[in-house]
Amino acid sequence: MEATKQKTLKGSFSLFGKGLHTGLSLTVTFNPAPENTGYKIQRIDLDDQPIIDAIAEKVVDTQRGTVLASGDVRVSTVEHGMAALYAMGIDNCLIQVNGPEFPILDGSAAMYVDKIKEVGIVDQNAPKDYYIIRKKIEVKDEESGSCITILPDDQFSITAMCSFESKFINSQFATLDDIQTFAEEIAPARTFVFVRDIVPLLEANLIKGGDLNNAIVIYEREVSQDQLDQLADILKVPHMDAKKIGYIQNKPLTWENECTRHKLLDIIGDMALIGKPIKGRIVATRPGHTINNRFARLMRKEIRKHEIQAPIYDPNEAPIMDNNRIRELLPHRYPMQLVDKIIAIGPNSIVGVKNVTANEPFFPGHFPQEPVMPGVLQIEAMAQCGGLLVLNQVEEPEVWSTYFIRIEDVKFRQKVVPGDTILFRVELLHPVRHGISTMKGYMFVGDTVVSEATFTAQIVKNK
Repeated sequence: MEATKQKTLKGSFSLFGKGLHTGLSLTVTFNPAPENTGYKIQRIDLDDQPIIDAIAEKVVDTQRGTVLASGDVRVSTVEHGMAALYAMGIDNCLIQVNGPEFPILDGSAAMYVDKIKEVGIVDQNAPKDYYIIRKKIEVKDEESGSCITILPDDQFSITAMCSFESKFINSQFATLDDIQTFAEEIAPARTFVFVRDIVPLLEANLIKGGDLNNAIVIYEREVSQDQLDQLADILKVPHMDAKKIGYIQNKPLTWENECTRHKLLDIIGDMALIGKPIKGRIVATRPGHTINNRFARLMRKEIRKHEIQAPIYDPNEAPIMDNNRIRELLPHRYPMQLVDKIIAIGPNSIVGVKNVTANEPFFPGHFPQEPVMPGVLQIEAMAQCGGLLVLNQVEEPEVWSTYFIRIEDVKFRQKVVPGDTILFRVELLHPVRHGISTMKGYMFVGDTVVSEATFTAQIVKNK
């Protein structure tokens, strides 16, 4: 059950190019960052070099890309870089940019992925903090027909379904079942634009840096030759036959559904702003940055509500340690053996189970008319789990015992009563040194934390 470690870059890398919307020459540099930093973006072209947290609440515009802001400081077109970081498993990164947007590059995430592979990725000490989806969560926009749903799954995966208002390109779908295939299957998918949208975008003072090297242009509604020629002159591309409907690009399509693969890429970039890696399956219908951001904000609210998640418990699975094995490791016997079984264990963490029955010996006195498990026994039970974690790693565990020397930060949030099934999760805060072990314990009933504590124990050899 050893947790996956957080990751950052082994070194820094830079990419250069023009901004899609500003047309400015820009440089963006991705740097390693300490564990638990998350993603941060720094505008190094400004005097005080302000930093923006790359989280969903900082998104201020989703018209033609994702725009983050802190006060008056803005950075746009961040989604391709964010998608590359998230999909490549990087948790912590400081991104420095010398202007108001990331360079558009070739309109995909491929160059970011290539650079990440080139500099390498390094494990950090802190565990990767996945948010595991336990129930269906959904966001809908009735007006646009957009909908994003996330369902429980044992890994991160996405299906995107797009419906375009075009006879030339109507409905498509794309699926990413394994995030490990992102680099080959999704990252090279380029951004796209319809000819009918170009003039309004130019009038909105956008896509000053757009060209056929960084976007697929879709000409799907016939216009006059003069209109098309004028547009070609604005974009500085050769004239084409106005009667010839189709894709306009310097590089052929990589896949027939490249546009929807790019929509999927954008979803990943916007999901990176949730702030935690997710285990769940996303199904997106008519996605776009606006609905993506609404969903990311909702997910952040869900995470705040369930900041500490209960371990997954399947009573059908055989335990890692049963009652007999626990008795071999711990000296506790009735009525003080407070752990029934262990369902997961690793070098630094353990998950245990206790079924609370009406026959517990402490209920008649605590209390006769309202049976409640004493808080001190809850802490004792967590500590027994911690003892099993430590003693499982030593030779001849039966000749060792663990004793409390300090208990801190104790919180009782909810009563534990007959009929409850308790899940314990205990993790080492530091390696065991000189026989001293410090641990953090949580106790859950269902998805709710009912108590928690930090405790220090001494491992002593029995006389």
